[in-house]
Amino acid sequence: MTAMTFDTLAYVKTLRDAGIEEKQAEAQASALAAVLKSSAGDLATKQDIDRLEARVNLFEERSDGRFKLLQWMMAFNLGIGVAVLWVLIRTATH
Repeated sequence: MTAMTFDTLAYVKTLRDAGIEEKQAEAQASALAAVLKSSAGDLATKQDIDRLEARVNLFEERSDGRFKLLQWMMAFNLGIGVAVLWVLIRTATH
């Protein structure tokens, strides 16, 4: 779970300095702290992003390798097809 810190005291002080009453400032700080705490589990950490990036890179490498193999296979099949066609044409003309 993601740990998130929120300085409620500094937040209350900022609100008080802006003219908000102490009780209302404390209620807002408490409500905001509760929202941040409840949604913190949904946030991605740097480790989450690094793991995802590693998986994407691995998928990309595997896909690239498979694509190269497919290219070689298609070139080989095309070569065989041309050779067979050439043999058929040669035998038909002789």
